[in-house]
Amino acid sequence: MPSAENGTKSPIRVAITGAAGNIGYALLWRIASGDCFGDKQPLILQLLEIPPGMQRLDGVIMELRDSAFPLVHDIIGTDDPEVAFNDADAIFLVGSRPRTKDMDRADLVAANGPIFVGQGKAIDASASPNVKVITVGNPCNTNALIACANAPTIPNKQFTAMTRLDQNRAVGQIAEQVGVPASEVSDVFIWGNHSNTMYPDPRFGKVNNKPVTDLLDSNWLQGKFLDTVATRGKAIIVARGASSAASAASAAVDHMRDWWQGSDGRIVSMALPSEGWYDVPEGLVFSFPCRCENGEIIVVEDLAIDEFAQKKINENVQALIEEREAVSELL
Repeated sequence: MPSAENGTKSPIRVAITGAAGNIGYALLWRIASGDCFGDKQPLILQLLEIPPGMQRLDGVIMELRDSAFPLVHDIIGTDDPEVAFNDADAIFLVGSRPRTKDMDRADLVAANGPIFVGQGKAIDASASPNVKVITVGNPCNTNALIACANAPTIPNKQFTAMTRLDQNRAVGQIAEQVGVPASEVSDVFIWGNHSNTMYPDPRFGKVNNKPVTDLLDSNWLQGKFLDTVATRGKAIIVARGASSAASAASAAVDHMRDWWQGSDGRIVSMALPSEGWYDVPEGLVFSFPCRCENGEIIVVEDLAIDEFAQKKINENVQALIEEREAVSELL
Protein backbone atom coordinates (compact mmCIF):
# COMPACT_ATOMS: atom_id res chain seq x y z
CA MET A 1 0.00 0.00 0.00
CA PRO A 2 1.48 3.38 -0.97
CA SER A 3 2.78 5.53 1.88
CA ALA A 4 4.67 8.77 2.18
CA GLU A 5 7.86 9.28 4.13
CA ASN A 6 6.31 11.79 6.55
CA GLY A 7 3.97 9.12 7.96
CA THR A 8 0.84 10.19 6.11
CA LYS A 9 -0.41 7.87 3.42
CA SER A 10 0.14 8.90 -0.17
CA PRO A 11 -2.87 8.65 -2.48
CA ILE A 12 -3.86 5.41 -4.12
CA ARG A 13 -5.26 5.46 -7.64
CA VAL A 14 -8.76 4.02 -7.96
CA ALA A 15 -10.24 3.48 -11.42
CA ILE A 16 -13.97 3.06 -12.07
CA THR A 17 -15.40 2.24 -15.49
CA GLY A 18 -18.92 3.26 -16.40
CA ALA A 19 -18.45 5.97 -13.81
CA ALA A 20 -21.43 8.07 -14.92
CA GLY A 21 -23.83 5.12 -14.90
CA ASN A 22 -26.24 4.34 -12.09
CA ILE A 23 -23.94 1.91 -10.25
CA GLY A 24 -20.88 4.09 -10.78
CA TYR A 25 -22.74 7.13 -9.47
CA ALA A 26 -23.78 5.27 -6.31
CA LEU A 27 -20.29 3.81 -5.91
CA LEU A 28 -18.27 6.99 -6.18
CA TRP A 29 -19.61 8.69 -3.06
CA ARG A 30 -19.00 5.60 -0.93
CA ILE A 31 -15.40 5.34 -2.15
CA ALA A 32 -14.72 9.07 -1.85
CA SER A 33 -16.02 9.16 1.73
CA GLY A 34 -13.57 6.47 2.86
CA ASP A 35 -16.03 3.57 3.23
CA CYS A 36 -13.95 1.29 1.02
CA PHE A 37 -10.25 1.94 1.56
CA GLY A 38 -10.42 3.52 4.99
CA ASP A 39 -10.99 6.98 6.39
CA LYS A 40 -7.26 7.79 6.40
CA GLN A 41 -6.48 6.70 2.82
CA PRO A 42 -6.23 9.54 0.26
CA LEU A 43 -7.46 8.80 -3.26
CA ILE A 44 -7.02 9.80 -6.87
CA LEU A 45 -10.19 8.88 -8.77
CA GLN A 46 -9.65 7.85 -12.41
CA LEU A 47 -13.04 7.66 -14.12
CA LEU A 48 -13.71 6.01 -17.48
CA GLU A 49 -16.72 6.52 -19.72
CA ILE A 50 -17.54 5.84 -23.35
CA PRO A 51 -17.45 8.96 -25.58
CA PRO A 52 -21.26 9.49 -25.56
CA GLY A 53 -21.15 9.47 -21.74
CA MET A 54 -18.43 12.09 -21.30
CA GLN A 55 -20.76 15.07 -20.83
CA ARG A 56 -22.63 13.19 -18.12
CA LEU A 57 -19.30 12.27 -16.53
CA ASP A 58 -18.37 15.97 -16.48
CA GLY A 59 -21.47 16.55 -14.37
CA VAL A 60 -20.56 13.72 -12.00
CA ILE A 61 -17.07 15.18 -11.56
CA MET A 62 -18.62 18.58 -10.81
CA GLU A 63 -20.69 16.98 -8.06
CA LEU A 64 -17.70 15.14 -6.63
CA ARG A 65 -15.74 18.39 -6.46
CA ASP A 66 -18.74 20.13 -4.90
CA SER A 67 -18.82 17.44 -2.20
CA ALA A 68 -15.32 18.54 -1.10
CA PHE A 69 -14.22 15.13 0.09
CA PRO A 70 -11.03 15.51 2.18
CA LEU A 71 -9.65 12.18 0.93
CA VAL A 72 -9.99 12.98 -2.78
CA HIS A 73 -6.74 14.52 -4.03
CA ASP A 74 -7.57 14.52 -7.74
CA ILE A 75 -10.23 13.39 -10.21
CA ILE A 76 -9.47 12.37 -13.78
CA GLY A 77 -12.22 11.81 -16.34
CA THR A 78 -11.41 10.10 -19.64
CA ASP A 79 -12.68 7.87 -22.43
CA ASP A 80 -9.24 6.23 -22.82
CA PRO A 81 -8.83 3.00 -20.78
CA GLU A 82 -5.06 3.33 -20.58
CA VAL A 83 -5.41 6.79 -19.02
CA ALA A 84 -8.06 5.53 -16.59
CA PHE A 85 -6.00 2.51 -15.56
CA ASN A 86 -2.64 4.32 -15.40
CA ASP A 87 -0.82 3.11 -12.25
CA ALA A 88 -4.20 2.08 -10.79
CA ASP A 89 -4.02 0.24 -7.47
CA ALA A 90 -7.69 -0.82 -7.55
CA ILE A 91 -10.06 -1.07 -10.50
CA PHE A 92 -13.84 -1.42 -10.50
CA LEU A 93 -14.97 -2.74 -13.91
CA VAL A 94 -18.56 -1.54 -13.68
CA GLY A 95 -19.38 -0.49 -17.21
CA SER A 96 -20.85 -3.09 -19.54
CA ARG A 97 -23.57 -3.33 -22.12
CA PRO A 98 -26.88 -3.92 -20.35
CA ARG A 99 -29.17 -6.76 -21.28
CA THR A 100 -32.17 -5.76 -23.38
CA LYS A 101 -35.50 -7.56 -23.45
CA ASP A 102 -34.62 -9.41 -26.67
CA MET A 103 -31.23 -10.70 -25.45
CA ASP A 104 -30.62 -14.04 -23.79
CA ARG A 105 -27.57 -14.63 -21.59
CA ALA A 106 -25.50 -15.95 -24.52
CA ASP A 107 -26.16 -12.70 -26.41
CA LEU A 108 -25.08 -10.70 -23.35
CA VAL A 109 -21.85 -12.70 -23.07
CA ALA A 110 -21.07 -12.13 -26.75
CA ALA A 111 -21.91 -8.40 -26.64
CA ASN A 112 -19.69 -7.66 -23.66
CA GLY A 113 -16.73 -9.86 -24.54
CA PRO A 114 -14.91 -7.38 -26.80
CA ILE A 115 -15.26 -4.60 -24.19
CA PHE A 116 -13.36 -6.68 -21.63
CA VAL A 117 -10.72 -7.74 -24.14
CA GLY A 118 -9.82 -4.08 -24.57
CA GLN A 119 -9.97 -3.35 -20.86
CA GLY A 120 -7.80 -6.38 -20.03
CA LYS A 121 -5.16 -5.19 -22.49
CA ALA A 122 -5.28 -1.68 -21.06
CA ILE A 123 -4.89 -3.01 -17.52
CA ASP A 124 -1.91 -5.05 -18.65
CA ALA A 125 -0.36 -2.03 -20.32
CA SER A 126 -0.82 0.63 -17.69
CA ALA A 127 -2.09 -0.52 -14.26
CA SER A 128 0.04 -1.14 -11.19
CA PRO A 129 1.49 -4.69 -11.25
CA ASN A 130 -0.19 -5.23 -7.86
CA VAL A 131 -3.61 -3.96 -8.98
CA LYS A 132 -6.76 -5.45 -7.48
CA VAL A 133 -9.58 -5.79 -10.04
CA ILE A 134 -13.27 -6.40 -9.31
CA THR A 135 -15.64 -7.02 -12.21
CA VAL A 136 -19.19 -5.81 -11.55
CA GLY A 137 -20.53 -5.52 -15.10
CA ASN A 138 -22.49 -8.60 -16.13
CA PRO A 139 -22.00 -11.40 -16.95
CA CYS A 140 -19.31 -10.62 -14.40
CA ASN A 141 -17.68 -14.05 -14.00
CA THR A 142 -17.00 -14.44 -17.70
CA ASN A 143 -16.15 -10.76 -18.19
CA ALA A 144 -13.50 -11.18 -15.47
CA LEU A 145 -12.23 -14.29 -17.24
CA ILE A 146 -11.87 -12.35 -20.51
CA ALA A 147 -10.12 -9.39 -18.89
CA CYS A 148 -7.76 -11.72 -17.02
CA ALA A 149 -6.90 -13.66 -20.17
CA ASN A 150 -5.98 -10.41 -21.93
CA ALA A 151 -3.71 -9.19 -19.13
CA PRO A 152 -1.00 -11.86 -19.18
CA THR A 153 1.50 -9.99 -16.98
CA ILE A 154 -1.00 -9.52 -14.12
CA PRO A 155 -1.40 -12.60 -11.88
CA ASN A 156 -4.77 -14.34 -12.25
CA LYS A 157 -5.48 -14.03 -8.53
CA GLN A 158 -5.71 -10.25 -8.93
CA PHE A 159 -8.87 -10.54 -11.07
CA THR A 160 -12.17 -11.14 -9.30
CA ALA A 161 -15.89 -10.97 -10.01
CA MET A 162 -18.57 -9.81 -7.63
CA THR A 163 -20.90 -12.27 -5.96
CA ARG A 164 -21.08 -10.21 -2.78
CA LEU A 165 -24.46 -8.80 -3.83
CA ASP A 166 -25.85 -12.34 -3.83
CA GLN A 167 -24.27 -12.95 -0.42
CA ASN A 168 -25.73 -9.73 0.96
CA ARG A 169 -29.15 -10.67 -0.37
CA ALA A 170 -28.87 -14.08 1.27
CA VAL A 171 -27.83 -12.53 4.58
CA GLY A 172 -30.70 -10.09 4.37
CA GLN A 173 -33.23 -12.87 3.85
CA ILE A 174 -31.91 -14.91 6.78
CA ALA A 175 -31.80 -11.87 9.05
CA GLU A 176 -35.39 -10.99 8.16
CA GLN A 177 -36.58 -14.56 8.66
CA VAL A 178 -34.94 -14.91 12.08
CA GLY A 179 -35.76 -11.34 13.13
CA VAL A 180 -32.25 -10.00 13.76
CA PRO A 181 -30.05 -7.26 12.24
CA ALA A 182 -27.94 -8.37 9.29
CA SER A 183 -24.82 -7.75 11.39
CA GLU A 184 -25.67 -10.81 13.48
CA VAL A 185 -25.53 -13.16 10.45
CA SER A 186 -22.10 -14.45 9.39
CA ASP A 187 -20.41 -17.02 7.12
CA VAL A 188 -23.19 -17.34 4.55
CA PHE A 189 -21.57 -17.36 1.11
CA ILE A 190 -22.06 -18.02 -2.59
CA TRP A 191 -20.85 -20.82 -4.83
CA GLY A 192 -20.54 -20.37 -8.58
CA ASN A 193 -21.82 -17.88 -11.09
CA HIS A 194 -23.49 -14.51 -10.57
CA SER A 195 -26.65 -15.76 -12.25
CA ASN A 196 -29.80 -17.58 -11.22
CA THR A 197 -27.79 -20.81 -10.90
CA MET A 198 -25.61 -19.48 -8.05
CA TYR A 199 -25.91 -21.29 -4.72
CA PRO A 200 -26.16 -19.30 -1.48
CA ASP A 201 -24.86 -21.87 1.02
CA PRO A 202 -26.32 -21.48 4.55
CA ARG A 203 -24.79 -24.66 6.02
CA PHE A 204 -21.91 -22.90 7.77
CA GLY A 205 -23.77 -19.69 8.49
CA LYS A 206 -24.35 -18.49 12.03
CA VAL A 207 -26.75 -16.11 13.75
CA ASN A 208 -25.13 -14.94 16.98
CA ASN A 209 -22.94 -18.08 16.82
CA LYS A 210 -25.97 -20.37 16.47
CA PRO A 211 -26.06 -22.42 13.26
CA VAL A 212 -28.47 -21.10 10.65
CA THR A 213 -29.53 -24.68 9.94
CA ASP A 214 -30.70 -25.06 13.57
CA LEU A 215 -32.80 -21.92 13.37
CA LEU A 216 -34.47 -22.25 9.99
CA ASP A 217 -36.36 -25.06 8.30
CA SER A 218 -34.43 -26.99 5.65
CA ASN A 219 -37.38 -26.84 3.26
CA TRP A 220 -37.26 -23.03 3.39
CA LEU A 221 -33.45 -22.98 3.05
CA GLN A 222 -33.51 -25.24 -0.02
CA GLY A 223 -36.68 -23.73 -1.48
CA LYS A 224 -38.02 -20.22 -1.03
CA PHE A 225 -34.69 -18.89 0.27
CA LEU A 226 -32.81 -19.97 -2.86
CA ASP A 227 -35.56 -18.77 -5.18
CA THR A 228 -35.78 -15.35 -3.50
CA VAL A 229 -32.04 -14.73 -3.67
CA ALA A 230 -31.79 -15.96 -7.28
CA THR A 231 -34.64 -13.74 -8.52
CA ARG A 232 -34.09 -10.70 -6.30
CA GLY A 233 -32.71 -8.51 -9.07
CA LYS A 234 -35.79 -9.08 -11.22
CA ALA A 235 -38.08 -8.45 -8.24
CA ILE A 236 -36.41 -5.08 -7.60
CA ILE A 237 -36.82 -4.05 -11.24
CA VAL A 238 -40.54 -4.90 -11.01
CA ALA A 239 -40.93 -3.02 -7.71
CA ARG A 240 -39.03 0.20 -8.44
CA GLY A 241 -38.92 0.24 -12.22
CA ALA A 242 -35.12 0.26 -12.30
CA SER A 243 -32.27 -2.10 -11.54
CA SER A 244 -30.59 -2.55 -8.17
CA ALA A 245 -27.81 0.01 -8.61
CA ALA A 246 -27.37 1.13 -4.99
CA SER A 247 -27.17 -2.37 -3.51
CA ALA A 248 -24.78 -3.45 -6.29
CA ALA A 249 -22.53 -0.48 -5.53
CA SER A 250 -22.68 -1.25 -1.81
CA ALA A 251 -21.69 -4.87 -2.47
CA ALA A 252 -18.75 -3.74 -4.63
CA VAL A 253 -17.55 -1.59 -1.73
CA ASP A 254 -17.91 -4.57 0.65
CA HIS A 255 -15.93 -6.83 -1.71
CA MET A 256 -13.03 -4.40 -2.22
CA ARG A 257 -12.99 -3.25 1.43
CA ASP A 258 -12.57 -6.82 2.68
CA TRP A 259 -9.91 -7.54 0.05
CA TRP A 260 -8.02 -4.33 0.87
CA GLN A 261 -8.46 -4.23 4.64
CA GLY A 262 -9.17 -7.90 5.55
CA SER A 263 -12.34 -9.80 6.37
CA ASP A 264 -11.52 -10.23 10.09
CA GLY A 265 -11.81 -14.01 9.89
CA ARG A 266 -15.27 -13.93 8.32
CA ILE A 267 -16.03 -16.09 5.29
CA VAL A 268 -17.00 -13.93 2.30
CA SER A 269 -17.91 -14.61 -1.31
CA MET A 270 -15.52 -13.80 -4.13
CA ALA A 271 -15.34 -15.19 -7.64
CA LEU A 272 -11.79 -15.72 -8.86
CA PRO A 273 -9.96 -17.98 -11.33
CA SER A 274 -10.07 -21.50 -9.92
CA GLU A 275 -6.87 -23.31 -9.05
CA GLY A 276 -8.81 -26.57 -8.85
CA TRP A 277 -10.47 -25.89 -5.48
CA TYR A 278 -13.45 -28.19 -4.85
CA ASP A 279 -12.72 -29.83 -8.23
CA VAL A 280 -13.82 -26.72 -10.12
CA PRO A 281 -11.92 -26.74 -13.45
CA GLU A 282 -8.79 -24.63 -13.38
CA GLY A 283 -9.23 -21.13 -14.73
CA LEU A 284 -13.00 -20.85 -14.44
CA VAL A 285 -13.93 -17.67 -12.57
CA PHE A 286 -16.04 -19.23 -9.84
CA SER A 287 -17.34 -17.93 -6.51
CA PHE A 288 -15.80 -19.67 -3.51
CA PRO A 289 -15.87 -19.22 0.26
CA CYS A 290 -12.92 -16.94 1.01
CA ARG A 291 -11.14 -15.10 3.78
CA CYS A 292 -9.02 -12.01 3.16
CA GLU A 293 -5.79 -11.29 5.01
CA ASN A 294 -3.00 -8.79 4.30
CA GLY A 295 -4.41 -7.92 0.90
CA GLU A 296 -4.63 -11.56 -0.20
CA ILE A 297 -7.66 -13.75 -0.94
CA ILE A 298 -7.50 -17.18 0.69
CA VAL A 299 -10.02 -19.78 -0.48
CA VAL A 300 -11.39 -21.83 2.44
CA GLU A 301 -10.59 -25.32 1.25
CA ASP A 302 -11.76 -27.70 3.98
CA LEU A 303 -15.56 -27.33 3.97
CA ALA A 304 -17.70 -30.45 3.68
CA ILE A 305 -19.78 -30.74 0.51
CA ASP A 306 -23.06 -32.62 0.77
CA GLU A 307 -25.04 -34.04 -2.15
CA PHE A 308 -27.24 -30.96 -2.56
CA ALA A 309 -24.27 -28.56 -2.54
CA GLN A 310 -22.36 -30.73 -5.02
CA LYS A 311 -25.32 -30.70 -7.39
CA LYS A 312 -25.49 -26.92 -7.24
CA ILE A 313 -21.71 -26.57 -7.73
CA ASN A 314 -21.90 -28.85 -10.76
CA GLU A 315 -24.72 -26.77 -12.27
CA ASN A 316 -22.62 -23.65 -11.97
CA VAL A 317 -19.52 -25.32 -13.40
CA GLN A 318 -21.53 -26.42 -16.44
CA ALA A 319 -23.03 -22.96 -16.95
CA LEU A 320 -19.63 -21.28 -16.74
CA ILE A 321 -18.02 -23.80 -19.10
CA GLU A 322 -20.74 -22.97 -21.64
CA GLU A 323 -20.07 -19.24 -21.20
CA ARG A 324 -16.34 -19.81 -21.60
CA GLU A 325 -16.90 -21.77 -24.80
CA ALA A 326 -19.05 -18.93 -26.17
CA VAL A 327 -16.13 -16.50 -25.86
CA SER A 328 -13.26 -18.91 -26.50
CA GLU A 329 -11.89 -16.81 -29.38
CA LEU A 330 -11.43 -13.87 -26.98
CA LEU A 331 -9.33 -15.78 -24.43
